Amino acid sequence: MTRQLLQEPVQDLLQSLTNPDGPDLLSTFTTNPQPLAHEHGLPQLAPFLGRPFYGQEGVSTYFDLLSSHLLIENMTFESEETWVIDESCMAIALRGTGTFTWKETQQSWDETFFYRIKVAEDVSDDSEKNGSLKVSEYHVWADTGAAYLASLGKLNGTLE
Repeated sequence: MTRQLLQEPVQDLLQSLTNPDGPDLLSTFTTNPQPLAHEHGLPQLAPFLGRPFYGQEGVSTYFDLLSSHLLIENMTFESEETWVIDESCMAIALRGTGTFTWKETQQSWDETFFYRIKVAEDVSDDSEKNGSLKVSEYHVWADTGAAYLASLGKLNGTLE
């Protein structure tokens, strides 16, 4: 598997996350194998943290939860030359930045987050999708403490 072939589905995913006119988000994920979305952290801190979301429905639920709680602006990613690509396991690691706002409290913070995205051949029953490379695993590590404090309205204050 070449570096360029592995990058294409990740580029599609990032385009869908940052551009409203980009590809449909769910279309960037496999249907078979069942995709996974997992934002690492304690599940007690936010409803989208610390648990795996499986399948197209699970991935949709994860992004719905994320968007119901957070407004994400100014999302950018490092250039592709800096991505760490493991061709043997078909995975890419990269960093991004953005401004996050907890919708209920309107508290915002800037952060750097890390993605590990695994790619697989989609072997669905849909002949148009069959054989194309898509995102099969989407792992995120971000500033869960900032999200938690913002959810409480205490991001800019003291912890008393």
